[in-house]
Amino acid sequence: MTARVVTMYCTETCPYCMMAERLLNSKGISDILKVRVDLDPQQRVLMMEKTGRRTVPQIYIGETHVGGFDDLSECDQIGELDRLLQG
Repeated sequence: MTARVVTMYCTETCPYCMMAERLLNSKGISDILKVRVDLDPQQRVLMMEKTGRRTVPQIYIGETHVGGFDDLSECDQIGELDRLLQG
């Protein structure tokens, strides 16, 4: 079964973005579409309109908005992350 596309709005120096990437890597997800909001301010505006949140990371698995790192970690702890990644 193919994993869903993971999109992460992020910045280069955000420690939570790095932790989210490590968690996803530990699940076998190495191909993450990173949208760098520090390089493109318009992408931050689009992220805020789409998610209603200002902080990074903002993570999508497929079309599902997971949220930030804390949300991603919670999904993992309750066993939901694997299901989301599988589709």
